[in-house]
Amino acid sequence: MEDRSLRMPPEAEIAAINARHLIETPLKPADLLFVFGTRVDVAERVDAAVRLWREGLARWAIVSGGLTPGDNLTECAVIKSGMVARGVPAMRILEEHRAQNTGENVIFSLPVIDAALGIVNIRSVICLGNTWTARRYPMTLQRHWPEVEKMLLTVDSFATPRARWHTDAEFRRRVLHEWDKIEPYKARGFIAEWPVA
Repeated sequence: MEDRSLRMPPEAEIAAINARHLIETPLKPADLLFVFGTRVDVAERVDAAVRLWREGLARWAIVSGGLTPGDNLTECAVIKSGMVARGVPAMRILEEHRAQNTGENVIFSLPVIDAALGIVNIRSVICLGNTWTARRYPMTLQRHWPEVEKMLLTVDSFATPRARWHTDAEFRRRVLHEWDKIEPYKARGFIAEWPVA
């Protein structure tokens, strides 16, 4: 079967992805920063989390991510240690160490958040993750936690500007791989539409 993530998308699809998928929202102080785990561009993820902390945009964070095959530290442990080394107080970072995908990031984190802070006390969340995954982070949160206001910040280490993602073969592959998941995941109930009109 053809790997659709290797295609060169037509201009209309590029425009749709730029407008509907690779979005970021204006940021304002939030009750919680939700750092989705990764093994790719960890430094960029840590940099962004530390910057949000220093700018007063989040006074609590949760880092979610389990073990990756071949590693002995969870994604959570790696990212949290980077944040703490850069000055974010460890006691302000909640931990979730089991998640293996974005759905589990949210599902496994909600009880941790509730136990530590009380879900009802969290009214706004900034989602922090990879550029190519983009709106799938808040769409996953929307499916499991619709009440909370969601903002989105994404990072990557590509030299290619975000709007020109399609001109870099690896950036293009990653974006298309994630973009192609949106409709099937919605149909299966893994994610819900966001932003909500």
